[in-house]
Amino acid sequence: MDRIYADYASTTPITEHALMEMTRCMKDYYGNPSSVHICGREAARILEDARQRIAKCIGASSSEIYFTSGGTEADNQAILTGAAYGKRNGKRHIIISNAEHHAVLNCAPMLEKEGLEVTLLPVDRTGRMSVSKLKEAIREDTCMVCAMSVNNEVGTMAPITEIGHICKERGILFFSDGVAAAGHIDIDVKEQGISMLSLSGHKFGGPRGIGVLYADAKIPVANLMYGGSQEKTKRPGTQNVPGIVAMAAALEDSTSNLDRNIQKVEKLRKRLLENLREVEGMWINGDPVNNYPGIINLGFEGVSGEALMLLLDLNGICVSTGAACNTESVEPSHVLTAMGLDADRARSCIRISLSGDNTEDEIDIISEAIITAVDKIR
Repeated sequence: MDRIYADYASTTPITEHALMEMTRCMKDYYGNPSSVHICGREAARILEDARQRIAKCIGASSSEIYFTSGGTEADNQAILTGAAYGKRNGKRHIIISNAEHHAVLNCAPMLEKEGLEVTLLPVDRTGRMSVSKLKEAIREDTCMVCAMSVNNEVGTMAPITEIGHICKERGILFFSDGVAAAGHIDIDVKEQGISMLSLSGHKFGGPRGIGVLYADAKIPVANLMYGGSQEKTKRPGTQNVPGIVAMAAALEDSTSNLDRNIQKVEKLRKRLLENLREVEGMWINGDPVNNYPGIINLGFEGVSGEALMLLLDLNGICVSTGAACNTESVEPSHVLTAMGLDADRARSCIRISLSGDNTEDEIDIISEAIITAVDKIR
């Protein structure tokens, strides 16, 4: 059976260019970048070259890039960094959107144990943080605001630049989880006022197990681990040079083709929704204007999202009911409930996430399969 992959928000296949760079690095640059001999110096050189390339893609300086094992580690390190920064400055209040990824939300209990106060700021019915409500929530002792750039479940884009400028004016750190955004929308950390940003290589055509924490040069980065001098002692351990080089190649490729890819997934999105326009009891979750078009979250009255996903899978179509990190959870999506859906409606949704590699023919097959499966379930 031919497969149609429409779950790019969960992970992406590694691109040919990234795979080629990764393989070349494994074969030709196998030295430890901390070694002083020629093999080590060669590995260190291409490591720093990759750091510069990644920094350029997001408008940062190479000295502000720290390599991690992925998005979750980068999220955690950013949260700890903001908390430590606040404590040093006598500020112990952190604001977090209540629709964040669990890698951010699940840090809240730890923060509270450390004596910080966390405000979970509600998003609106589209999953978007309100700038006016953020202003109301900010206090004299607020040290950090956390808002993801693109919501990984519904595609809603936060007003990042506005939030960044508000935080900058008030001397507050702004951390944005950019895992679902990097390589898909334009990011410029300096222009947007982002103090810290997390990235994950496998979300834009790079390999799994490698990520980035960007932290503004003025911010003292907190340690998650302790060990050697790698990554300026802030992330010790021998760097995954092949993974880093492959991630740099994938990020460069995706950012250089942003406009073309966005136009293509926008066209595919419109075709899908047009094909499904007569499905009774269907609705779209997310912001109709401020969205990354490659993530489409659909609900169907009287239909189990899990059953629909499984029927599509039987037809070789790969979609999801939400974040892949929570597939074992029986709870409804916290993002959808944060947007105001009750548990039953939240369980009636699927997420279709596309890339520039999908075709119109695939969209037509997905559409027909959804219509058939919805009728069968009902």
